Amino acid sequence: MTRNEEVVREAYRLAEGNVLDGRGFRALFTEDGTFNDMPNSMTFQGDQIPQALAGLAGVFPDIHRELLAVHVFGDVVAVELRIQGTHLGAFPTPAGDIPPTGNRIDVPTADLWYLREGKIETFNCYNAANVLLAQLGATPDFASAIEATKTAATRV
Repeated sequence: MTRNEEVVREAYRLAEGNVLDGRGFRALFTEDGTFNDMPNSMTFQGDQIPQALAGLAGVFPDIHRELLAVHVFGDVVAVELRIQGTHLGAFPTPAGDIPPTGNRIDVPTADLWYLREGKIETFNCYNAANVLLAQLGATPDFASAIEATKTAATRV
């Protein structure tokens, strides 16, 4: 196992619900390292990184990442995984919080880790947010979206 793979595997271990060590996770990053939640267009740096972990663990206290495949390409580590857990905390959305449902989630995800000198410089998480929301019972309201588009088109 390469040093870069060891760093990434340690990051996953520290992010587990039964461990949850945000400070240790943050320490694996370069000083200016970033954690990018790609589906939600959110970037976390510095002290925001452990806060992001704590926020997710607050929603899914038993959060677990099932690593399916790990591929190392020099300073890039690509991981196929599934994010799993139980929805026991309020899930924040722009429209308000989704109250705990007790539903289990099992979300397909691909992560790309970019390392520099044994530290994480950039972590890009591509989780299937649509699958996560569907598993919480928050399916898209396509009818409203279509109606809003029709209304906007008639104003032009």
